[in-house]
Formats: sequence, C-alpha cells, structure tokens
Amino acid sequence: MSFRKFLATPTPRVFTGLLALCLTVSLTPQTVSAQEKDSAAAKKSDDSKSEDKPAQEKAEKKAEDASKDAKEVKASEKKADKAADAPKEEATEESKEQPSEPKPDPAWVEKGVWTLPPTDGPASVDYKLIGEYAGDVSIQTEAANQRFGIQIRALGSGEFEALAYEGGLPGDEKFDEATQLRLIGRRNGETLVLSGGPWALFAGPEKCRLINFDGDSLGELPRVIRTSSTMGAQPPKEALVLFNGENTDQFTKARITDEGLLAHGANVNWLLNDFDLHLEFRIPHMPGKQGQQRGNSGIYLQSRYECQILDSFGTERVFNGLGALYRFKPPRLNMAFPPLTWQTYDIRFTAARFGADGKKLRPAHVTSWVNGVKVQDNVALPGPTGAGKAEEALPLPTLLQDHSDPVRFRNVWVLDRGIAASDSFPPKSDN
Repeated sequence: MSFRKFLATPTPRVFTGLLALCLTVSLTPQTVSAQEKDSAAAKKSDDSKSEDKPAQEKAEKKAEDASKDAKEVKASEKKADKAADAPKEEATEESKEQPSEPKPDPAWVEKGVWTLPPTDGPASVDYKLIGEYAGDVSIQTEAANQRFGIQIRALGSGEFEALAYEGGLPGDEKFDEATQLRLIGRRNGETLVLSGGPWALFAGPEKCRLINFDGDSLGELPRVIRTSSTMGAQPPKEALVLFNGENTDQFTKARITDEGLLAHGANVNWLLNDFDLHLEFRIPHMPGKQGQQRGNSGIYLQSRYECQILDSFGTERVFNGLGALYRFKPPRLNMAFPPLTWQTYDIRFTAARFGADGKKLRPAHVTSWVNGVKVQDNVALPGPTGAGKAEEALPLPTLLQDHSDPVRFRNVWVLDRGIAASDSFPPKSDN
C-alpha cells in the first residue's frame, strides 16, 4: 500500500491527527520557549533599562534642569537688561523735564559777552581772578594790622586793573574811599601781578599777597564773596508780584529766557505813582568793553527817571555808574559786585505832584539801595533824567531798559503805597 493510500484510509487519518497533535504538542513548548525567551530577554532588557533608568532619568533631569536654568538665566538676563534700560529711559525722560546745566550762549560769546561764567580757555582763567579780596595786613613797618580791600577787574586778553582801599571794601564800616589806590597788571599763567603802589600784588583765584620792595610779605587777603542783605527777599502779602519765573502777565512787553529769567526790555503793565520796588539783576561779563558799553541797562521809573544799571565793579565812583540817577547824580558809594553775580536794587519812589492847572507843585523823589546799601537818599528830581519822557500828572509805565546788553532779572515785585504802606523798606532776606 502506498503511503498516500495509507493516509487516505480512516485509520491513518486518525493516526495523522494524532501525529499532528503530537507534533503540535512537541513543537508548542519550543514556540512558547522562544516567546518566553523573547519575553525574558525583553524583561531582562526592560530590567536592564529599568536599572539604567535612574541614571538616565537623572541625566535627563539634569539636562532638563540645565535647560530650565539656562532659560531662567536667559529670562533673568533679559529682565536685568530691561531693568538696566529702565533707569536710562527714566533719566532720558527726566533730562527732558529738567534741562541740562545751562552754558554760555555761543552767539554772545562770539561778541565777547558772557551770560554765564566761561569754563574753557584763557577767558575762564581770567574770570577766576575777578572779584573781591579783603583781610588784615600791615602796610607800614611796625604798624598794627589794618583792614584792607582789593577789587580786581578784567580788561580782556589777560589785562587787569584793581582798586585797593584801606578800611576794607565799599560798604564796610571803616571803608575809606579817600585811600583809593589804582593798580594795573597782567596775568602770567594762573597768577596775576599788579603794581602801581609802594608794593606789588600777587593774585590767584583764592587769595592775594602783598609784597614790598625788599620782597617781604605784608600779608594775605583771602577772596570774599558778598551777598546783598535784601537778596531773596519775599514780597509782603499786599505786594504785586511782577515776575517770579512763571510768566510775564504783569508786563505789556517782556520775554523769559531759557533759564527762566526775565530778559532786558520789559514794560510793567501797572501805572504806578508812589511805590517800593524790589528786583534782583545779573550783569553779563564783558571784559573787552568799557564805560556805558559794559552791562548797560536801567530802571526807568514812570518811563521818566532812570536808576542806572552798569558793570562798574572795580572802578572809581563814576557819574553814570551803577546806582546813579542817570545824568543827574552819582551814587553815594560804588556798591557794584562782580559781573555775573546776582545783585539787588531796592527803590522807594514818590511821584511828582501837579496842580489842577497842570503845573508841578512837588518834584518826584527817589531813595535807592544797591546790594542793601543806600546809594541815593530821598533825592528830589527836578525833571526827567537820561532819555526820560516829559513830566505830567499822568503816570506812565515803569521800564527795565533794553540797552542791547543781556542783563537778566528775577524776583521782581512792587508795593503800591497808594494801596498798602510799608514801614520796613527795603526788606531783609531770611538768609
């Protein structure tokens, strides 16, 4: 019987089934073993991975933390950069609100006029030598020390002149104008040498030294900076504030400078008769100019009577100098301070009186103080002074003269004595 026939018979079919079953049984464990082996291998691999997982997780966590730290550092740096930029932005905004420190106007500097102290070059060195010096020295051998005052004035290009006084400076209690001695000199480097008397004067920015013919020192005079007793005086409650830096509403013609000061050439709106006027003024530094071309302005009371403003510091008491009633009466003392120094003018004015027929019955009167010292004492004015307008019963505006020089004003107020009288004038500052 062939094998195929054998397989075709029922018995062989049973056998075949049994054989297949046996084969299945014998082969199944091998298949399972392979799966188990694979499973075991997989498990081992998983176990191996599981064993490596902490290190991997640690590495991954470390990398994640590093990345996180990097992001935080970057964010922190960005925040720091932003914070660092913030003050710059605030400073920029603040600088817009608060202008930088003012500098001399180049247009004026080109003309040899300084509206603020020069800071560079020979002009700056010259300016530092201008001023007042005072102290106790012994001019004569074996004589007691005495008060001595020096005022040094620049003439431009390193040239200077000075006035020396016994008894101190103008306005001092023992000041003696009759002892006035005029000196001339020239700057060498930062030292100024002045001569013209029985001794020489060596001046620096902080002090002067007097040297006699034998080369002996007679003493040193330190620099002094004086301030008017009425500087910064506040107006009484009844006073009319003409200018406090905010606006020019009380003027018909006026201009505020970039520094917030009142420029020369301002016309008061109010028509005033009897009044007390306080103002503070600053004269420019004009070393190359002389006389009426040097810091010229004025206060025209009722547009008729001029109280002179001029840089007459360090000069003889001149007819038309600071404190003069222009072209009429010189000041009692030359109380001028150095240019670019804030100074004060206090004026008590009483208008002229007229009859019904238009005739003048009583002249106008002026008392004035420069830097707190009386320079005009109830002076009767027979008529207009300088370029003043004709007298009549009608009051006219009071003017701050425009003489083309950049004189500046601040703290300007007036007390109309027709409205409110004041028994204490000029006022005293709280300083």
